[in-house]
Amino acid sequence: MRPIPVKATRTRPIDPAVTRRPFNFRLERVRALRESFEDQAREQLAASLSTALKGEAMLRAAHESFTGAQDTRRQTAAYELTGQDLLAMQAYVERTNRARQAAELELDRREAEVDARRTALLAAARERQVLERLKERRAADHRRESARVEAVLLDEMAINTHRRLAS
Repeated sequence: MRPIPVKATRTRPIDPAVTRRPFNFRLERVRALRESFEDQAREQLAASLSTALKGEAMLRAAHESFTGAQDTRRQTAAYELTGQDLLAMQAYVERTNRARQAAELELDRREAEVDARRTALLAAARERQVLERLKERRAADHRRESARVEAVLLDEMAINTHRRLAS
């Protein structure tokens, strides 16, 4: 019984270097740039969190100052004070109240900045992750194509060996 000759159906020659070609992600520079944008956004978020903490400390100090001014006004109510003293005391209480309100507004502004930086960080991370997933898919495609080409080469070598042994 004679073996049946197998005809190769390949239309183009296969270059063995194709299987050994390393994976090259064409958007690597863009991915690296997005990664650096994410790092910058992370640093900016950290800086704004630090300033927000300082704003909270300023608000606590302003609140303590306002509370102290009110306590002082209550304590001096038992004393006989001149009109000038009463006006000065009231001006001091109002000034500490304005400072407390300004500290509250500043803290709100800093918290809004933290939220904006957090949103920017999430957007930068999302953009980088999109490219990371694309890179992973392309690498998997490259591995599959390399494996396919290698299998074709091995099949061709097996067919040629079989032909040589059959003749």
